[in-house]
Parts: sequence; C-alpha cells; structure tokens
Amino acid sequence: METLLSALPFIGGGIVLLVIICVGYVKAPPDTAFIISGFRKPRVLIGRAGIRIPFLERLDKLSLKMFSVDVKTTDFVPNAEYINVKVDATVKIRVGQSEEMMSLAAKFFLNEQETTIISRVQDTLEGNMREIIGQMKLSEMVTDRKAFGERVQQNAVPDLERMGLELMSFNVQSFSDQNGVIDDLGIDNISKIKKDASIAKAQADRDIAIAQAQAAKEANDAKVQSDMEIAEKQTSLAIRQAELKQQSDIKRAEADAAYGIQEQEQRRSIEVASANADIAKTEREAELRQREVEVTKQTLDAEIRAKADAERYAQEQQAEAELYKRQKEAEAQRYEQEQQAEAIKKRAEAAKYAKEQEAAGIAAVGEAEARAIEAKALAEAAGIDKKAEAMKKYGQAAIVEMVMQALPEIAKNVAEPLSKVDKITMYGDGNSAKLLADIVTGTNQVTQGITEGMGIDIQALLAGLIGGKLASGERPEVVVVNKSDSTTAAEKPEKAPTVQQKPEANEQTEAPSETENEADAEDK
Repeated sequence: METLLSALPFIGGGIVLLVIICVGYVKAPPDTAFIISGFRKPRVLIGRAGIRIPFLERLDKLSLKMFSVDVKTTDFVPNAEYINVKVDATVKIRVGQSEEMMSLAAKFFLNEQETTIISRVQDTLEGNMREIIGQMKLSEMVTDRKAFGERVQQNAVPDLERMGLELMSFNVQSFSDQNGVIDDLGIDNISKIKKDASIAKAQADRDIAIAQAQAAKEANDAKVQSDMEIAEKQTSLAIRQAELKQQSDIKRAEADAAYGIQEQEQRRSIEVASANADIAKTEREAELRQREVEVTKQTLDAEIRAKADAERYAQEQQAEAELYKRQKEAEAQRYEQEQQAEAIKKRAEAAKYAKEQEAAGIAAVGEAEARAIEAKALAEAAGIDKKAEAMKKYGQAAIVEMVMQALPEIAKNVAEPLSKVDKITMYGDGNSAKLLADIVTGTNQVTQGITEGMGIDIQALLAGLIGGKLASGERPEVVVVNKSDSTTAAEKPEKAPTVQQKPEANEQTEAPSETENEADAEDK
C-alpha cells in the first residue's frame, strides 16, 4: 500500500504528461508555418510536428503560399513625356523563408487571410509602379516591358522585404493612354513593319530566285556531269565489248585453223592408208598373175596324173573354196560392222566433248576408215590368193575355162552395136556371110589383143591342149561354160562341141568363135 501511495505522484505526472502530449501535439503542413510562443522561446514548425504546452503556450499560423496580386493604376498617370498612361500588371509574392523575414511577416500578417494580405500589399506595389511610370517614356514602356518590370521590382523589393515578403515575379498585362498615342505608335510601326516586311519579302523573293537559279544551275551541272559519266561508261563498255569480241574472233579463228589442220592431217592419213592398200592390192595382183602361170603348169601335170579324180576333186575343192570364200566374206563383213560400230562409238563419244575435241573424233573416224579400207584390201587379197590356189589346181583347164567364159561376152560386145539397128538391108551375094565374117574378125582382134597385152596365146594354148590329148590317145576335153552358172564341168561328147551363149536382150545367137572352129577341125 505504501508502495502504491509512493508511486501515485509518478503516475499522476505520467497521466498529466500524456494529457499534455495528446492535447498539445501539433503538426504543421508544408505551406503553413506554425509559430509556438509563450512559456518557452518561440518556435516555428513548417512541415513537421511539435508539442504545445496547453495554457502556457499559444499556436499561431502564418500562410506560406504564393499570392497573386493584381496591380493596376486606378487612374491615368503621366509618364516622363507627360502622357497619361494606365498600366495593368500581375505580381507574385510570398512570405520570406528566412527566420528574420518570417519573424517580420508574423508581425504584420500573423493569422491573416490571403485576401487581407493581398489588399495590404496592393497599395504598396501600385505606388512603386506609379514611380516607375513617371520615370520612363511611353515607347520604352511599350517596346521593353521587361525593363519596365525589372525597374518596378527593384523599386518594390525593399518595401516588401521590410514586411517580410518576397517578390517572385512582375508581369505587365497592358498599357493604355487617353489620347491614343499607343495606337498612333502602332500605326507608324505597322507602316514601318509593312515596309520592312515588303523589303524583306522582296529580298526573300530575290534570295529565292537566286537560290532557285543556283539550284537549277547546280542541277543542270549535275545532269551534264551525270550524262558525261554515263557517256564515258557507255564508251568504255563499247570499247570493252569490242575488245572481247576481237579476242573471241581470234580464238574462234585459231580453233577453226586447228580444226582445218587436224582435218587435213586426218585426210592425209586416210589417203596414205588408201594408197598403201592400193599398193598392197597391186602387189597381190602381181603375185596372183605370177602364180597363175605356175598354177597353169601345175594344173596340167595334175590333170595328167589324176584324170580320173579330177572332176570329184575339182568339185570338192570348189565347194571348199566357196565355203572358205563365204567364211572370209562373213568375217570381212563382221569386221567391217565392228569397225563401223567402233567408228559410231567414237563419233558418239566425240559429240559429248566441246569443239576442241572434235579433231580427236575426226582422227578416230579416220583411223577406223583406214582400218576398214585396209581390212577390205586384205580380204580382197586373201580372196585373190584363194582364187590363185584354185587356179593353180585347175591348171590349163582353168585358163581354158577363163577364156571360154570371156569369149561369149566378147562376141556379145562385138555384136552389141548391131542390136541397136532396127533393120539391115543387104544387096548382092555373100553379104550375110560378110556380116558374120566381120563379127568373127572383131572377136579375133580381141583375142589377139589379149595375146599381145598379157602374153597368152589363146590359139596355141588350145592347140597344145588338144594336141596333147590326141597324142595320148584321149579325146580332148572341152569346157562348156554357161554364163548363168559359174560351175565348170568336163565332159567327153561323141563329136566336136560347140560353145554357145543364150541370147539376153535381142534373142540373137552368136557366131562360133575362131577357136571353136579350130577345135572342130582338129576333132575331124
């Protein structure tokens, strides 16, 4: 209990302190200054909190907002030129932020409303503005409002500072006078402005014309320069194209020349191969003619020794010769086809390449043709060899066979001109015999030409052959030749044979040759 009693003073003091805090707590906004004065030294609260002791201290408020004061002269005021002028302006003021100025403002405007403050300051500002109006000319005020406002501020600031206020800005709204001097100045200025505007417009038009002319000149110069550059580029392009065309023509001419040279070389190779083949053929023919003589001798001996087997042997040999000939012809034909296929293949391969490879293709074709010609010549030479071997086996009978095969054709060719005659009319005796004698004479002339050209005496050959047969007691063998059949047969007729040839074109039987007449005579 005693403890409680001893604590009562502290509790009471705490309660009192709490009440004082709750009742005396104040918080000032940023645009208002709270001034606490009384028990302690005066304090100013702006935008912060504080504690006022109730009953011992008081709280006063001072607005810190910026006020707008409309300042105008109530009547016309004469200026430095004694021209009555009225001025309307707007002034912005506020309470100074320093402690000294705030203390001064508190003395004059503490707890005052905004309107009261404006009305008290308005008279002071108007008086200062009147002073400045009396010091300046009308033209200066109208043309340089900034200077007028600055002079008014300089004149009003000391008065406002003594009241704890700051002048924030001074803006002139309008000027007016009783006699219309400002309007006259405006007219003069308007004329001057119009004059200056006309001069400026004329100068601007001149500058525009000059600029347009300069621009047109520059544009024309640029166009001319561009055209010149285009012409130069086109000229360079044409020159370059001409140079490229010249180089192309040179290359094409070189390619054509190379192609011509290669073609000539191939043609020369083909000609050389053809000439070699002709030479080989000629040599083989010469050998054939030489062997024909040997064959003739050997054939006569063979016929005497193997007369009984001659026909059978001749047929077998002929069949083998024909078989061999067909085989060789087939081989030659196959070889030619292979060479042609090879040539076609070479040409197809050559077509894939560019023209520069065309010469190689021509060379391949030329070589193929040369090989074909050489193969053909070799095949012909082989055929001639086989023929020579056959002729060698036949002997004189082969020669007689060749002669007898040729005589009907000779007689036909001798009598050929007469077949072209539609009708022959003869007068006198022996004219028909004379015509026949002329044909026989023509045939004899052919046989004599063979004797003189080849060195083979047909009459002596036939006479020797028949004489030999008669001397041996055998009847002579006469070779009967049929042009439509190449097979030769040896027969022994009952009486002397007569060689005939069936008519072909004019159904005319040819006269017997001189050799046949001699054979008939010998048989008789």
